[in-house]
Amino acid sequence: MQDFIVIGGGIAGISVAARLSHLGRVTVLERETALGYHASGRSAALFEANYGKPSVVALNKASADYHMTANGGVLSPRGIMVVGSKGEEDVFETDVSEMDMDEISVARAIELFPILNPDTISRAAYSSEAWDIDTDRLIQNFAKEVRANGGQVITGAEVTGIDRGASGWTVTTTSGNHTAAKLVNAAGAWVDVVAAMAGIGALGFTPLRRSMARVPAPDGHDTTTWPMVFGAGETWYAKPDAGAMIVSPAEEDPAEPHDAWADDMILAEGLARYESHMTVEVTRMLSNWAGLRTFAPDRQLVLGPDPRDPSFIWMAGQGGYGFQTAPAASQLVADLTAGKTPQLPPNIVAQLTPHRLIDGH
Repeated sequence: MQDFIVIGGGIAGISVAARLSHLGRVTVLERETALGYHASGRSAALFEANYGKPSVVALNKASADYHMTANGGVLSPRGIMVVGSKGEEDVFETDVSEMDMDEISVARAIELFPILNPDTISRAAYSSEAWDIDTDRLIQNFAKEVRANGGQVITGAEVTGIDRGASGWTVTTTSGNHTAAKLVNAAGAWVDVVAAMAGIGALGFTPLRRSMARVPAPDGHDTTTWPMVFGAGETWYAKPDAGAMIVSPAEEDPAEPHDAWADDMILAEGLARYESHMTVEVTRMLSNWAGLRTFAPDRQLVLGPDPRDPSFIWMAGQGGYGFQTAPAASQLVADLTAGKTPQLPPNIVAQLTPHRLIDGH
């Protein structure tokens, strides 16, 4: 029998498995044939510490040193910009305030992102404190930590049944059965499905689809040093990506857990919003995809043992913040599981534990 079974091999599952591997023997079960297949494999891969609710920002800031230094670090400079048009002053100013950015001139914005349209954009703000995350390297670093501590990572293992016995949990998969004293639910969009299979009440998570298009870089431009750019209110965003650009409509459309794909109409509308702020048109797509960003009802992560059965542990509700919060979120789960006092302030911990979502606790 193992000490921990972790269901889910995205960044949530593999990071918490790495932390828990210091407390006991861990098995990670991933349905797909590779780690990070679903939401983790479709991330915009940006680290920006001031992005998110206060509890998310606290996790971001607590994760920064790990991202920058652990295993040689996984960050490279990017920068971030918000642009707004006439009529968007209020939402633009809210974005700038919440993300602690400095307003810059439109001329300076065009220096940083040369295809911005001065006839459309009236306001701009910028921060250099944003970095690309090498997401594959981060996942593999955590996976190596699991294995180095005697754990195992099993792919191609779809969970078909979960039973709670006197001595622990038995998880039935398409590749065999596994038993452990504690069960960690890090199943992304499927976390409520896993909770139901385990006989634990669902917490009301909602997967939200977000689409992406990869388009050619504008002719004659080297986009290597361009920042990531958001439309005011996050109505679209664009980010340089390996010699091309990724553009998203930034939609949040509720969906059932599934292998998501982009909606052609939503993608076209988002590309049109992007084009209206640029001096060049999108003439073709290189590829497109979608991911499911899964949120709890209050849009904060759910981390730690369930008060109804502390042997069932949540690592859930990452939304769009999974990679940037992973080091601190996984450490918090490990600390709570081990009964250690977390390094995060008590008021932040209270906003993140499952107790807040369960009646009577």
